[in-house]
Amino acid sequence: MIRANVIERADEIRSAFQNASPFRHACIENFLDEDIAKQALADFPDFDEDAARNEFGDVGRKAVNTDLPRISPFYARLSDYLVSDDFVNAMSALTGIAGLKPDVNQFGGGTHENLDGQSLDPHVDFNYDMATGRHRRINLLIYLNPVWDEAWGGCIELHRNPRDPEHDETAAFAPLFNRAVMFETNEHSWHGFRRIAIPPGSPVQSRKCLSIYLYTDDRPEDEIAPPHGTFYVPPPLPDTLVEGHTLTGEDIAEIRDRIQRWSHWLEFHQKRELRMSREIEDLRVMVAPEAHYINRGVRHHVAAMLREAGEVVIALGNAVGRLFGRNR
Repeated sequence: MIRANVIERADEIRSAFQNASPFRHACIENFLDEDIAKQALADFPDFDEDAARNEFGDVGRKAVNTDLPRISPFYARLSDYLVSDDFVNAMSALTGIAGLKPDVNQFGGGTHENLDGQSLDPHVDFNYDMATGRHRRINLLIYLNPVWDEAWGGCIELHRNPRDPEHDETAAFAPLFNRAVMFETNEHSWHGFRRIAIPPGSPVQSRKCLSIYLYTDDRPEDEIAPPHGTFYVPPPLPDTLVEGHTLTGEDIAEIRDRIQRWSHWLEFHQKRELRMSREIEDLRVMVAPEAHYINRGVRHHVAAMLREAGEVVIALGNAVGRLFGRNR
């Protein structure tokens, strides 16, 4: 299903991948055989609100279908291919990462559709397949948009450090039909895209892609981190918001949107800390009294974890405070 000349160019693509900046990645045109790419678009599932719940439980403008075999017979064949030795070996040849394993659980991968108005803040992905314990190593994004104008937003952006916008280095790629962007996933592989703004009457009404993940049983020691979920960095305020600037209606809407994002993440982390506290309390009750001294070290470790979680919430609150202070 991968185009033959892509495999033939494996050495060239692997070299580009290994030497890319801000982190290892490669952009490959005409990645799939043409008939395969066309069928993937033809059978792409309709937007499903039940598959569009975001991290806060709200129905958003991004739908993810992880159950490829149920979409169509074609997607069932595609799903089989994505766990095959042929596909995995090809991806190892293209990236230079040995021992890649397929995403047998399809957690978070599959078809991704983003409607007009959707954006994706810079983030690093969850780092383990919790069912297998394997390390997440590669994201492969195959775009299925027959036309796309960069002015519409939605271009995948790879960042060196989105927390430092003044010194951030980025690489950006438009989501063009049958273009693949593959990149390593680690603790600094920040990526996202800006808000989609498709004009009325355009031949496409959304941003479509296939999202495929690959894993390994281990990874370099200096890249290993404790298991975590997806970490997001809300974007900074627009550069136009400086002293002396007269706010427009668009500016005010943008500021409100940024504040709402910060507020959502504050609520998210507060709820997570409360959930962790409840789970730890349940575990504490289960521990026998005679194990008090044995488990003292464990309890100290858990207390430290809770302090760190609290510090995250405080830091987010302070950031929102700074945002308000900047725009008085």
